[in-house]
Amino acid sequence: MPLTINSNSAAASASFYMSKNNSALQKSINRLSSGSKIVHPNDDAGGLAVSMKLESMVTRLNGADKNIQNAVSFLEVQDGVLASTGKIVSRMIELKGLSQDVMKNSSDNDNYNREFKNLQVQLYDMSNLTFNGVSMFANFTSEGTAAVFDDMEQKLNEDNTMSIYVSSEGNIGPKVSINKSLLLSALTIDATDMSSSTWIATENTNADDVWSFASSSYANSFDLNEISVGVFTQALENIATLRADNGGTMSRLDFASDNVTLQSKNFSAANGRIVDVDIASESTNLAKYNILAQASASMIAQANSSMDMALMLLR
Repeated sequence: MPLTINSNSAAASASFYMSKNNSALQKSINRLSSGSKIVHPNDDAGGLAVSMKLESMVTRLNGADKNIQNAVSFLEVQDGVLASTGKIVSRMIELKGLSQDVMKNSSDNDNYNREFKNLQVQLYDMSNLTFNGVSMFANFTSEGTAAVFDDMEQKLNEDNTMSIYVSSEGNIGPKVSINKSLLLSALTIDATDMSSSTWIATENTNADDVWSFASSSYANSFDLNEISVGVFTQALENIATLRADNGGTMSRLDFASDNVTLQSKNFSAANGRIVDVDIASESTNLAKYNILAQASASMIAQANSSMDMALMLLR
């Protein structure tokens, strides 16, 4: 091999490898410090594209789960009101029984009747409650304006459902519909058809044996002696049915939440397999490239020192 001064191929080769080793060392440091295998797009272009899609899906699933939990909260509050309604109707039945006691005089019965009429107003007020501005019961539309229940057809045509999307696909994916309970209808009983599950949704009326336990005012409420115990019992059964429907929907939402949470964890794990750095493997690479970078720097020094032989010949 000729001995030259202008060209030092050994030093150039050592410099090339030192540059490569330093680049690999820096990449290993970046991966270990960030915890990600993909620090720059050129590290894994295809993997980066898949990772972005998976991250977006996880984000959407987490959003869907938050919506599900809000729907569960809505149903829990709604069920609390229904439970209180059931207690009020039970108290009404008790008042009916107390008013039939032969030991009570007319003044006592008047006191029972006043409480009974006030409870009717309370039931009506409870049917107007909202959850964050959204009505919980079907006496309101989703926009919050009053809905009119003149007959069964009107009631069925009224939109009293809200859709909860329970997947990452939004409105094109599966959904769970939650209902605004027909509380006023449940409290309105047609005494001529006690065996029927059909609820007549009329407000504050006792005409033709149709009784509404919810009254918008004390003056419009009816008296204890105008209604039989069987009508009270039917109203209580109707409320129980509403609570059962509420519980069924809540159970479905719980399972939907479990499914969404599990999907989110699985997609997060899939994304981690693409982007998460293997600390054990990468720490080995760090040690290797650190040694190679130092070795290549040392070889550059050795290659440069070989030019001393040319000076010896020139002396």
